[in-house]
Amino acid sequence: MTGKPLVGRDTQMCMSLSARPGNFGTRFHNRLYELTGLDFLYKSFSTNDLPAAIGGIRALGIRGCAVSMPFKEAVIALLDGLAPSAAAIDSVNTIVNDDGVLIGHNTDYGAVAKLIVGIAPDTPFVLRGSGGMAKAVAAALRDAGFSNGTIIARNEVTGQALADLYGFRWTETVENGAPLLINVTPLGMNGTDVDRLAFPAEMMAVCDVAFDVVQYPPETPFLRAADVAGKRRITGVEIATLQALDQFILYTGVIPTEGQIADAAAFAREQS
Repeated sequence: MTGKPLVGRDTQMCMSLSARPGNFGTRFHNRLYELTGLDFLYKSFSTNDLPAAIGGIRALGIRGCAVSMPFKEAVIALLDGLAPSAAAIDSVNTIVNDDGVLIGHNTDYGAVAKLIVGIAPDTPFVLRGSGGMAKAVAAALRDAGFSNGTIIARNEVTGQALADLYGFRWTETVENGAPLLINVTPLGMNGTDVDRLAFPAEMMAVCDVAFDVVQYPPETPFLRAADVAGKRRITGVEIATLQALDQFILYTGVIPTEGQIADAAAFAREQS
């Protein structure tokens, strides 16, 4: 293992902003800094004042910031520009600070695109959610050739807009099932939603693939039910690993080895 320098005046800081901060990203990035010997430090935060938080990134020279729910769209107006990955879907999950210039990126899209490889594009799907992460998932599905999809969202404005943008249908409530079920809501997430199942049992019965973007906890009620039923699963931890790796590369310019990535992912899962 390469020795990491002690934190000092030259240490570069990276961070995350989320309504419900978790440990995965913090442990993943800091472990990779340790393994690669980089003089970086990563810390997670929440905020009730997004403009002030983004101003702090700029003023304090924070090198990079991961952005999670519910800030992925609201943060756009506070940045100096968007990389193509974020501009294409109007959603930011990564901020890179180059000498005070803040550019938004989106590494969620690439992670989802990699994880849906092998699922036939003619597979019908139901996607629950209409926020920034839902945009990344819907865009990846559309670009992979999926066309038979339904967006479930209580908010008619955002739900219909998302469906129209990518050529899918919208409905307000859970109706019929599909072979591919995707949860892009806080249902099952730590907190008040931790015990809530994203889809009812009758929809799980006709499902082939259960896809949950929730990272904390790693095993949501939706994923546990899919496991019991013997369904293929795509997990929030898988998304977290792939998108965090791309963030790490954006922040540092360093591409870790496969062994270092596997080590950091295992380390992050221990206390996520």
